[in-house]
Amino acid sequence: MTDRPLPPAHLRDPANRDPADAWVELPDGRRFWGLAGAAGLLVWLPDEDAVLLQLRAAWGHHGGTWGLPGGARHFGEPALDGALREAAEEASVPRDALEVLFDHVLDLDVWSYTTVVTRATRRFEPVIGDAESDALRWVPIAELDALELHPGFAAAWPGLLADLRARTAA
Repeated sequence: MTDRPLPPAHLRDPANRDPADAWVELPDGRRFWGLAGAAGLLVWLPDEDAVLLQLRAAWGHHGGTWGLPGGARHFGEPALDGALREAAEEASVPRDALEVLFDHVLDLDVWSYTTVVTRATRRFEPVIGDAESDALRWVPIAELDALELHPGFAAAWPGLLADLRARTAA
């Protein structure tokens, strides 16, 4: 038995989920969400050198950690579309305020996660759009290390930051 809070009732009902919303278990026992893989959106605000982060709801996998808006892709859904859809659902990220810079794929053979890195062309205020977020905020890159990051994001962040800096150097 766990003392972790449960997700809202409507999210526990399989009839309300996309067919790809399920766990994938790797041979080593690690579990990842999304039968068709997953995608997240890294939104960089250059004027403030900040990124948009989501505090994952306490009931979720790695709840209470900071990461990117994102989640399971639908079957047949391109990673870019999945990342944009998830960010709009979870954080009300407006597509017309983004310039796609590059993506990074973590490929584990039976499951993959694509981080789509974007530049915000204007500042916008993120708005929590579903029960998967406890908070959203623009975090200055210099302050990221002070946060408890989602383990997957923490592992990917140094490479993502290096690529971001290299590709946007003036």
